[in-house]
Amino acid sequence: MTLFGPAGNSDSFTRQFKASVSAPAWLRERGLGCYEYQCGRGVHLGEDTARAIGSAAADNGIRMSLHAPYFINLSGGAPERVEKNLDYILQAARACGFMGGDRIVVHCGGLSGMTREEAFANTSRCLALATAMLEEQGPANVRICLETMGKQSVLGDAAEVFALCAQNARLIPCVDFGHLNARTQGGMRAPADVAALFDALESAVGLERAREMHIHFSHIEYGRGGEVRHLTFAETAFGPDFAPVARELAARGYAARVICESAGTQAEDALTMQREYLESMENLK
Repeated sequence: MTLFGPAGNSDSFTRQFKASVSAPAWLRERGLGCYEYQCGRGVHLGEDTARAIGSAAADNGIRMSLHAPYFINLSGGAPERVEKNLDYILQAARACGFMGGDRIVVHCGGLSGMTREEAFANTSRCLALATAMLEEQGPANVRICLETMGKQSVLGDAAEVFALCAQNARLIPCVDFGHLNARTQGGMRAPADVAALFDALESAVGLERAREMHIHFSHIEYGRGGEVRHLTFAETAFGPDFAPVARELAARGYAARVICESAGTQAEDALTMQREYLESMENLK
């Protein structure tokens, strides 16, 4: 079964609780199954806190992932940049491991005057070093989820992410449908667009890895250059709609993890997506 949960803590949670260690029980009570801890501004939590969150997640049947720092720039080729990237990834992976998690989400990087081909080559080399590092230093079970990006000026369209992930079994695509819809100016609205994306994913990385894909989903406002800001599901002008994604997940029998990145309503909107997915599953019977 595909699992659903929030990226970080929704406003409804933070009005009641101060610490993320309370989140797993709170999510279980609402019927959600996963949780992505946010380290976008750096890995600042200690081992004891991470292990406490992991213990609470295990007690409540919540699958954990972690978003690595936003300032990772895999496309940077300078040796000092690569060294920093590897250190940030190792910090994130270790924190995720302490939480009992099994995947970290990592952004690609900007172009910074490079061609897309140069940025792709640098990213490929950095990912090869990162996966080798995790093999040698651990944690052994934590994999990297490379995320599709929302701005046209950065590396990370679907084809680029799928091709990079195809290079190593430790890499899982993190398909952000809001990002892709933004960078393609509404190109993820039609069911045929969504089905074609799933077909491309399976062709690139194989069915087994496609089935366990990581998903980010939210409505996202976009302009000429792509992503502007995350919205809530109540704000419908930009989309995309989750229904076609729900139908594809159900029809293909995926066991994906869907993380909602709505602006403050991520737990509530995750439940909305879960209901749509379960309806799609029911319609297959």
